[in-house]
Amino acid sequence: MQGQTSMGVPMGGICQVAYVVKDLQQAMSDFGAKFNIGPWFYANAYKLETARYRGQPTNMKMNLALGFSGSMCFELIQPADSEPSVYWDVINKSGYGFHHLGMATQTFEADVQRYLDMGYELVFDGSTPRGIRFAYFDTTTDMPGMLELIEINDAQDQFLLLMQKASVNWDGKDPARNIEVITSRLK
Repeated sequence: MQGQTSMGVPMGGICQVAYVVKDLQQAMSDFGAKFNIGPWFYANAYKLETARYRGQPTNMKMNLALGFSGSMCFELIQPADSEPSVYWDVINKSGYGFHHLGMATQTFEADVQRYLDMGYELVFDGSTPRGIRFAYFDTTTDMPGMLELIEINDAQDQFLLLMQKASVNWDGKDPARNIEVITSRLK
């Protein structure tokens, strides 16, 4: 992997569009039917390995789903509790809908510093159960949502590629699949 993900997205490029939704199951169905995004790979009550919200540790949980259209990953997020989070921040301010753009990076620390140096506030960061680091910046002064830096290593690249391959010539059947279908293939 040099310079781009296996799906063809350049490092430092937008690889994901994310939305906060009221009902994950309904949103997967709607996005699949209306925009031919899918199949969706979802997890309920997803808990991060480590997470900090505005500098403080958090145990917030979310229901989430990932699906592809071409090389673009779409993420749907439904808060699964009432813990303060970047998701509730946006929902409380402007309602459900667009939340953030995700940017692929292999230079995580340098990119975090780059956005801090630009004056953006780091509002949410941590790592997933698979050890992938992420960092959200409040970029709402310059764009309609936040920016998430997503660490792309070989394991994350293969994880996303399996979901992207499932979307190629997807016939609309089996539109919502537990994310364990993909993670079990990586073990």
